[in-house]
Amino acid sequence: MVFSLAMSWNAGESKMHNLMHVPNQDNPTSSMLTPQASFNLQRNPLLALGTLDADGRPWTTLWGGQPGFSEPLGGGMIGTRTIVDWVNDPVVEALLGRGDVGKEEQMIQPEGGKMVAGLSIDLMTRKRVKIAGRMIAGTFTSVDTARPSKQHQIQLVTQITQSLGNCPKYLNQYTLRPALISSSQLISSGPELPDRAKDLISKADMFFVSSTTATDMDTNHRGGPPGFARILSASSLVYPEYSGNRLYQTLGNLQLNPRISLTFPDYESGDVLYVTGTAKVLVLDDAANVLPGSNLAVKVEISEARYVQGGLPFRGERKVPSPYNPRVRTLVGESGGKASATATSLSAQRSTARLTKKSQLTPTIARFTFSVQDPAGIDYEPGQWIALDFKEHMDIGYSHMRDDDPRSLNDDFVRTFTISSTPTLAAVSKEKEGKGQGESEFEITIRNVGAVTGFLFRQNARAGFEVPVLGVGGDFWIPESEVIPFIAAGVGITPLLGHLPLLHTHTHIHPHSTTLRLFWTLRAADVGLVRDSLDRYPQLAGCVDVFFTSADQSESMEVEIKEQVQALREKGVRVHERRLVKGDLEGVEAQTWYLCAGKGFRKEVLGWLEGRRVVFEDFDY
Repeated sequence: MVFSLAMSWNAGESKMHNLMHVPNQDNPTSSMLTPQASFNLQRNPLLALGTLDADGRPWTTLWGGQPGFSEPLGGGMIGTRTIVDWVNDPVVEALLGRGDVGKEEQMIQPEGGKMVAGLSIDLMTRKRVKIAGRMIAGTFTSVDTARPSKQHQIQLVTQITQSLGNCPKYLNQYTLRPALISSSQLISSGPELPDRAKDLISKADMFFVSSTTATDMDTNHRGGPPGFARILSASSLVYPEYSGNRLYQTLGNLQLNPRISLTFPDYESGDVLYVTGTAKVLVLDDAANVLPGSNLAVKVEISEARYVQGGLPFRGERKVPSPYNPRVRTLVGESGGKASATATSLSAQRSTARLTKKSQLTPTIARFTFSVQDPAGIDYEPGQWIALDFKEHMDIGYSHMRDDDPRSLNDDFVRTFTISSTPTLAAVSKEKEGKGQGESEFEITIRNVGAVTGFLFRQNARAGFEVPVLGVGGDFWIPESEVIPFIAAGVGITPLLGHLPLLHTHTHIHPHSTTLRLFWTLRAADVGLVRDSLDRYPQLAGCVDVFFTSADQSESMEVEIKEQVQALREKGVRVHERRLVKGDLEGVEAQTWYLCAGKGFRKEVLGWLEGRRVVFEDFDY
């Protein structure tokens, strides 16, 4: 049965299609409350609702907590009844006025109806449906509770004129339960984000967005990994637009009217951040220049931000994140991410690298040697990283969903790897200005942990495989000092390897030479990496403590590991078959420590070294 004709595109949506070179397609939005939308409204426990205030600014709120608070009334009408924050909720204020006792039970019926848009959503089933229309009538009532704080309930009747089902991508699962409005304390109301608002944005894995034209409104969801919305300043932020259904309804509205609202919920505490402001849609290079790896992004300048403590009528518990979530994208200039590798001064170093040798060191770790296909070579210093672009080899083009490999959908296929080789002494000592010949080759020593590294591990060094070099960056520099304590986990040894030939480590040429203290923890199965490092840098043997953690191995593998561990001991290596603990670091007196490890272990070690200066590279994004 056909319920309605497809809606036409507005001018902004058509502009977005042209900018993104998207072919013409039908607009699937229905001009009525469809049975699907009606069904979802009755069963979904959460409703994001957007409207405009007296100044024409959009705001978005979140209501609900359990199914059944919205239901169809017939004739395209829906009724909504739920507890709300009637003092600080900007949508409540825009619809019925700021709460006061005199307005209780008073029916508000705006002439012609009040334009609204909504998103009914179930975060556990990942089902959602968009609706839009006009509020016909609304009222406040008080609710008797056992709590000292008075609760207020809103009742709305809304005429729905548009509805559209949405796909489940980027929806992170939460279980919700209703809760009473607690203090509803307004922390701030102005253009600048308070610290608590910044903290909420930095950990938020979703927000809700409303946009508007003169005759239409849209409310939708944006989700991703925690922190995917990035703070630019006290009054601005930016977020990436991931690959979607290419309807561009939000972005199309913003092309016609830059006003936007964002609402960030804290499901655990019940706090909520309401933001209204203006947006700029960043397309292709403009997006990549702010968020490298993005071809679409939205930059928001905040005109008012309201952080309300305990303002949500529900609480939630985080469950399973969306399998489609990409990695958090770094801002240009942030250390430790590919952003600074693909921007600013590094663009001048673009070249091509050809794989010339692959050495398998352990079942999951290999060293790759690349030659630089540019007569000028590349310039790098010990401990720096190189950004390689695998897009032309791995990107299979646009698709709406990829259930077989969801995380590849928004992958830019750019990866940064620490360079484990050492540049020539001439390259290290030359001045920054007037550089001469660069390096003709480099090495990376990496673990096979994902799609890109898996692809690289499958390459044959004799097949002429080439990959573009986007740039070199980082400043993990280890100057010579009396004592250099270095803590490494697994392949975290790589920045040190690039420095070793430049350090007079445990040589007997100089009586007061550098004393390196290396604390290296890794899996027993990775003993081959230790053997290879000792073979290439014998001076390590007398200054390293190796901590092997056990894992289930085959009987033949266990025998081989024991033999290699014994060989290390014979070289003078101090081997410990246990985890590295805080006590192992005691007795080392040094002003500066160096650390290269994953996020979890790094956090633990930083706790051990509290009060010390610790240098580490941050590759969390």
